[in-house]
Amino acid sequence: MFYRPEDGHGLPHNPFGAIVAPRPIGWISTRGAQGDNLAPYSFFNAVAYVPPQVMFASTSAKDDRDGTKDSVAQIRETGVFCVNIVASAARDVMNASSGAHPAGVDEFEVSGALKAECETIDCPRVGDAPASLECKLTRIVELPGAANFLVLGEVTGVHMRDDCLREGRFDVETFRPLSRLGYRDYAVVENVFTLKRPGE
Repeated sequence: MFYRPEDGHGLPHNPFGAIVAPRPIGWISTRGAQGDNLAPYSFFNAVAYVPPQVMFASTSAKDDRDGTKDSVAQIRETGVFCVNIVASAARDVMNASSGAHPAGVDEFEVSGALKAECETIDCPRVGDAPASLECKLTRIVELPGAANFLVLGEVTGVHMRDDCLREGRFDVETFRPLSRLGYRDYAVVENVFTLKRPGE
């Protein structure tokens, strides 16, 4: 099968998200004039080591947020955000925070996520996340299409849960990261192996 996206795929469901998978989930927390917010984004990744930088993309809008969603609106307002890593054990809490609530609703309260304060920025974080990355906004890029925004940030502080550190390494097997596949499908990282690059 081949299709051009502008012509449509002709399938019951869009395959694009299932093709680009698995994807890590950035559980983005923000604070703004209307309060605290927490929402998961599966268009998320790290993009640079020095200085450490991350990105996430928001691809839809709410009527009460001027062409975007709460996360992007509050990042525009404050210039900061926090990325929280999602453990498999937090899947239901993460999912509960994904609802399209009106602006001003605190998804920490709705979902039962544990709220803690960041150190380098005025922002909440998920207190029991395996890791949280405090970020300073570097830019928001408007992408083609309605309500498509790429948010880039520099990491200014890193929280790691002590039980996720083994022999000086951040060990994903201790918390089994949750990842997004296509449609309503998710996966848990459980089978970890090591490969050496040629010449190492």
